[in-house]
Amino acid sequence: MRITVIGAGGVGGYFGARLAKSGCEVGFVARGAHLAAIRQNGLRVESQLGELYLPEVRASDDPAAFGTPDYVFLCVKLWDTEPVLRGLANVIGPQTTVLSFQNGVQKDDVLRKHLSDKTVMGGVAYIGAELARAGVVRHTGTMQRLLFGEFDGSRSQRATALLEACTRAGIDAELSADIRRAIWEKFVFIVGLSALTSATRRTIGAVRADARTRSLLLEVMQETVAVGRAHGVKLPEDFAEKRLAFVDTLPAEMTSSMHNDLEAGKRLELDWLSGGVVELGKEVKVPTPMNRAVSAILALYANGAEAAAPRAATP
Repeated sequence: MRITVIGAGGVGGYFGARLAKSGCEVGFVARGAHLAAIRQNGLRVESQLGELYLPEVRASDDPAAFGTPDYVFLCVKLWDTEPVLRGLANVIGPQTTVLSFQNGVQKDDVLRKHLSDKTVMGGVAYIGAELARAGVVRHTGTMQRLLFGEFDGSRSQRATALLEACTRAGIDAELSADIRRAIWEKFVFIVGLSALTSATRRTIGAVRADARTRSLLLEVMQETVAVGRAHGVKLPEDFAEKRLAFVDTLPAEMTSSMHNDLEAGKRLELDWLSGGVVELGKEVKVPTPMNRAVSAILALYANGAEAAAPRAATP
């Protein structure tokens, strides 16, 4: 099985490494110092589930270097999606399947602007992972789960083949008969996790332990559920409360990729998370005051630390 992973950071690096270790032919698309380190020293994954080390890695900054794959895992930041898709024009074959394991619920709409409907399969990743340093991915906790499936709910051969490959690789994987709902379920969780860990600049353990931040976390997720239900997604009315119970099972030290990016002074996926809830809420006339507040609080940091830095006043 040939898999091209575009974005070899926390998500792509972890799952790609597991699949490569199990015998899949995986090509990692990376850039900069991370790419240089992988080429020179291989790819290492630090995890409580056991360290993974790939001394020889197929890595490039050009997806065309790996030929036409069976599957493409899209794991880049959301603002990089369209440029990446334009670069895939000469890589995608008639049998290639593209899955986005990115955050957000608008991601697959972007894919369909550039790819045929039959090329796209829905995907969701649950993992706490980040790029610890060039060439090294750090996995936090033990959760490492992939859900994927056809948007029409069918159990296709390509989905089953990928499930079997993931299972052989030791990945907790599952086929979803309602992948749109599964994507929204992840969205409810990741919006809440990202909003509160970033706005407070603390871990999820601290957030859930304080009554005020815990209440705000719940309200942010409740708004997201309300927006999803208004868009026709089959989410239970009490789904936010169930997600809060799930949050209580997470490692206290867990945070979010948006929080990590904020701390590092990088650009944030704010417009696709809390900002996305606000935008989608407007479409169906559902008020989203808590997500609007989070979006406003973090707006000055959305484009990175340099954009947020105060400028000297001019006379």
